[in-house]
Amino acid sequence: MITQPDHVPERLALLPASAADRFLTEQLLKAEQVHGGIDLAKAVEPLPEDDARWAVEPIRSLVEDAMFEFRDDRTRADAWLAPRLHATLRLTRREAADKRLWTHLALAVAPDYVAWRHLSESTAARPERRIPAERFQGPADRQCFSRLWWAAELFRNGADYEPVEVACGNQDLIHTVLRRDLIDHRPTAQALVRLVKNGKITTGREINGLSVAVTAAGATLVYDVLAPDEPRDPAALRHWIAEAETAPPVSRHVLPDGPDEDPVPEESVAALVDHFTELFETAPVRGRKSEV
Repeated sequence: MITQPDHVPERLALLPASAADRFLTEQLLKAEQVHGGIDLAKAVEPLPEDDARWAVEPIRSLVEDAMFEFRDDRTRADAWLAPRLHATLRLTRREAADKRLWTHLALAVAPDYVAWRHLSESTAARPERRIPAERFQGPADRQCFSRLWWAAELFRNGADYEPVEVACGNQDLIHTVLRRDLIDHRPTAQALVRLVKNGKITTGREINGLSVAVTAAGATLVYDVLAPDEPRDPAALRHWIAEAETAPPVSRHVLPDGPDEDPVPEESVAALVDHFTELFETAPVRGRKSEV
């Protein structure tokens, strides 16, 4: 298994795809050898020096703690790391949409974590263990770190990250639902989490069947009418980002606090839980026996 590069930058930067490609070597994708870091540092675009958010040390510390704490079950690291990464790397959505930031984080700062978390298991059909290249440089729902940050952003309930733990504790939920535009409706996200938390939906097939039904129903039903949400307060996000300058490291034992935004109206979540439960009863779930 690879270790961190010999040269780890002190600050995050932007790494364009064209510059990153040559560092995605076969040796790296097989978790056999990592780049030294010096040559990669010459290919990045720097971020503002006066912004405390770009410090690498807090993120490096988080991933090292995650690898130690979850060494016996690496998939459990997602639920622990997602809210803490989000609270440590305080971004606007526009900033988080820049893939160059995540590529730099994965390739320059923590390629050892990407390998630890996403190196495939050896099977009879595929005996060679590999890290999918998309975990370093890929879509937001597949890239190692962006998927966790966006899951935390979309599933948090205002300042409360507890729903993020539930969502990221179910791989099928974040794999299936994160890529759907509908999840940006906060009551929908909270309703889906609640259905998972109460055990109504558990398997990947059930989650996929429900998400298909929810999306299809959304074509004729406006969820904003059925389950209205409170408008976001941009001042709360700006204040939370500004606090990064003086914020202490996130706790390893209790969940941090997100932006001080109003939570989703409970009546909207309850309305969608009832509605989605009805949808689930008739949703096409492969392998589920039809009732006579």
